[in-house]
Amino acid sequence: MSDTLPLAFAGLAGLLLGAIFFGGVIWTVSLCMRSTQPGLCWLGSVLVRSSAVALGFYLVGRGSWARLIVALVGFITARMVVAWLTRPSDDLHRSANRAVRQLGS
Repeated sequence: MSDTLPLAFAGLAGLLLGAIFFGGVIWTVSLCMRSTQPGLCWLGSVLVRSSAVALGFYLVGRGSWARLIVALVGFITARMVVAWLTRPSDDLHRSANRAVRQLGS
């Protein structure tokens, strides 16, 4: 029972780290689309996001494999949530399929 609370906090920290990382990807893409130097924008974003996540995992893990694995599960869960939230709508799929069919004929 005493291990449950630290593991729960590790899972929440993993969710937060994943939201920061993958939400940052979405923000970076929109920012780089408007930037005059998208390569520099992307490189800076990758460095900042990766450093933040690495530091976060280091602090969450603190020598415990169990906390590190639970944080990783939270991180992957956040990735799935962000992918689900940013998925294209069905209307977009239909119009894309229609455009592909028109190009093929």
